[in-house]
Amino acid sequence: MANFLLTYHGGKMPDSKEEQDQVMTAWTSWFGTLDGALVDGGNPTSQSRAISPDGSVMEATSAPSGYSIIKADSLDAAVELSKGCPVLAGGAAVVVSELFSAM
Repeated sequence: MANFLLTYHGGKMPDSKEEQDQVMTAWTSWFGTLDGALVDGGNPTSQSRAISPDGSVMEATSAPSGYSIIKADSLDAAVELSKGCPVLAGGAAVVVSELFSAM
């Protein structure tokens, strides 16, 4: 089994306490459907900057809005698990990337 990084792009934070509670319920429910595949539930991200090879720093234009890590037998299996991710209902896209140990 490999680990897969799910990076979330777009979406928005809940506007009210009621919406926040609904979102948290959706996340808890989705995590429960992963049946042991959850490695790291992750977190949203906030401020981002990009560093170019020459060392210059700029605003990041394609920064993720959050991440999670799951494990699965294949990329296709990880994609299937990711289709239930609550960020999709909030307008965000999910990028699924296989991780490998390099160190």
